[in-house]
This record gives sequence, C-alpha cells and structure tokens, in this order.
Amino acid sequence: MKLPTPLLEGVLLRRYKRFFADVELADGSVVTAHTPNTGSMKQCAVPGYRVLISRADDPKRKLKFTLELIRVGEHWVDTHTQRTNRLVAEALRNGWIEGLCGYEVTPEYKIGDSRIDFFLEKGGEQILLEVKNVTLCCAEAVACFPDAVTTRGRKHLRELLAAKRQGCRAVIFYLVQRAEATSFTPADAIDPEYGRLLRDVVAGGVEALAYKMVVSPEENRVSVQIPVIL
Repeated sequence: MKLPTPLLEGVLLRRYKRFFADVELADGSVVTAHTPNTGSMKQCAVPGYRVLISRADDPKRKLKFTLELIRVGEHWVDTHTQRTNRLVAEALRNGWIEGLCGYEVTPEYKIGDSRIDFFLEKGGEQILLEVKNVTLCCAEAVACFPDAVTTRGRKHLRELLAAKRQGCRAVIFYLVQRAEATSFTPADAIDPEYGRLLRDVVAGGVEALAYKMVVSPEENRVSVQIPVIL
C-alpha cells in the first residue's frame, strides 16, 4: 500500500489528549498533527523520536497534518491504526496470508452487538477474522499486544470463540509493526486478563496468527508470518 506523498519529516515533541501530537519540522516550526491511534503508543510516542507526517487537503479538517510513521530504533513503525484493516484486506485479496487465500472478503461483518473486521467465505466455509495492530515489544525481538488494558479486545476474543462454537473458523490476526520482532506473545504485564483469555480461546479452537509488516516511507505491506507464543 502506497503512503501519502509527500511526507514531511520532523521530531515528536509530545503526544497528548490521545489524538494530538506536536511535531517540530526541519525549519523549526511546530505543527499539531492528528494521531489516528487510540492506544497508549507505548515505546512509540516518545519525545525526540523522528516522525513522518502528511498534510491534508480537506479544508474542513481542523488539523491539517496527520502522524503517519514513527522511527523506533532502526525501523519505521506504522502507528496509523485506520490503515491497518486496509493493509490486511490487501494481503487477503493478494493471497499473502497462508491458509486464508482465495476467499471472498467482506469487511466490517456484524456479529451480535458489534462488528468483526472481516468475514471470509469460500465453498461454504466461513471465517471470522479480527485484526489488531501491534506496535509494542515486551522483550527483545518479542512483539506483544495490547499496549493498554483493552476491554474491547477481550470482547472480540469472546465473540470469536462463540463463532467457533457455532461452526465457523475464527481467527485473531496480529499485524506486527516492529521489524525487529521474531515472535509474538500477549502483553501479560499490561493486561493479564487479555492474555489469559487469549490462551483460553485458542485452546477452544480460535486460531492466532501474527504477521510482520515491511514499513517504509514509500509503502507498507504485510510480509512474513512469525510464531505466536502462548
């Protein structure tokens, strides 16, 4: 997936009120960018880190800039969660995710009183797939989720388990933005209940997949699968 162009490089001064980030540009000016991420952005929203922002052309927008990427260590990290599902949809339609190729893909599938990110169907087989964007490492080379306590995330796990019990395949899909990660595990130190529930639903037949991203200022794409360690 191509990223917006051109991207402006700056330095993160602060992230506040969840959706705002002050960025100092190369010319010394300071702008406020929209931050499309409701999580804590732990390890990413660090003052002094390099960032890339885009400029919006929509005259109705109050904030004219959007935070796109953050440089964490030696790699760019995509914290733009509104892009996450589009990246996974691209991978599904291009057959880049092993075991999920060749399905008809329907986004935003209603189940109960909420929505699951994707409904896949092929030859009578039905799959519910929920996607989580992963920007945190809880140990060297180990990506983890969540980066804050998530009651919504737990709800999705319960819904996937219920769908599995009703005869669907059910998949929780972790899209890992940290290029240094070689495996994934739940962030038990941050939300132990989420970790416990993830292990329970996997034991009940829900599939847990983790795939890394290739992130660059030009384009992002879903890359290789990494092990899920429970």
